[in-house]
Amino acid sequence: MDFRKVTAIVRCESCEKVEQKLQKLGVHGFSISKVRGYGEYADLYSNDWLVTHARIEIFTEASKAEEIAEAIMEAAHVGLEGDGIIAVLPVEKLFRIRTRSEFKPGEA
Repeated sequence: MDFRKVTAIVRCESCEKVEQKLQKLGVHGFSISKVRGYGEYADLYSNDWLVTHARIEIFTEASKAEEIAEAIMEAAHVGLEGDGIIAVLPVEKLFRIRTRSEFKPGEA
């Protein structure tokens, strides 16, 4: 089965809404980290222009990636520059460190 990695960079203020939406959708696991950078929106009043956002990373079956991306967009959309981006990338393999084995579809 095909896997995808969904990576979203969103406003920190949107993080809780995104988390709740993903949990309601039944996403089994995701990681959230604080990141700094700039793109469409930059803090021009700062020396380095950097803005703090949240990065959400999810590994999922390919068939669920689009639904997850749509859910994130719905929860994180404010309609202003700096709302964020979402990337969906193919994943060649997933390994479970605990068992030293390849992750198989349907495993929790």
